[in-house]
Amino acid sequence: MLSLVVLLATLSAFSPPARDAHAVLHAIEARYHHAQTLKAAFYERYSDDGGGTGGSAESGTVYFSQPGRMRWEYQSPEQKLFVVDGTNVWFYVPADRTASRAKVKESSDWRTPLALLTGKSDLAKLCRTIEIVDAAKAENPEDRPASAENTVLRCVPKRESADADQEIREVLLESDPAAHLVRLIIRQPGNLETEFRFANWEENRPIGETMFHFAPPPGVTVVDEATLANQIH
Repeated sequence: MLSLVVLLATLSAFSPPARDAHAVLHAIEARYHHAQTLKAAFYERYSDDGGGTGGSAESGTVYFSQPGRMRWEYQSPEQKLFVVDGTNVWFYVPADRTASRAKVKESSDWRTPLALLTGKSDLAKLCRTIEIVDAAKAENPEDRPASAENTVLRCVPKRESADADQEIREVLLESDPAAHLVRLIIRQPGNLETEFRFANWEENRPIGETMFHFAPPPGVTVVDEATLANQIH
């Protein structure tokens, strides 16, 4: 019996500490909040069948800068630009010769929550509940980490709108052992799902201020989302 107790004590001493969801989240935020600028390659997939074969996929390069500024350069399959300058959200498709503009607080775009990467928000305060996904019990393969060393967090956001159809149902965040964000999945009602994958993170590299400003090229029509919404309703 004494030998068994000694053996269990020894195994316990060498066992890794239990992971805590908030500790993992704080590690992710600490990494990105301390960086003035960030750059990464991204892959984005959108589907309306709960992550099935339907939908579309795009890729490009994303830049982040404190406080709360982002620049998404879509390169494939079509050139597009999405810029958050801290006040406005711009979306520009060169082929359409049209740019849309909205205030950051009024934008319903699913990229704006990623401002958390630039210290603009505290994700822990946005989550009603947060937990580590148990890969062994996850029925959906997408809920499991891409690598056994990674951790997947499930965040159920607090309700901020009376319109349930516009609410984000849950957010999955996958991080590697170095607390890099490698994957993000945003799920909304109606089986809508947007997935981001990130790679080749670079921190505190020089990025010009002009990268986070958008000036509509000559001849480009600017449409305010608020005006458009009023016309629809």
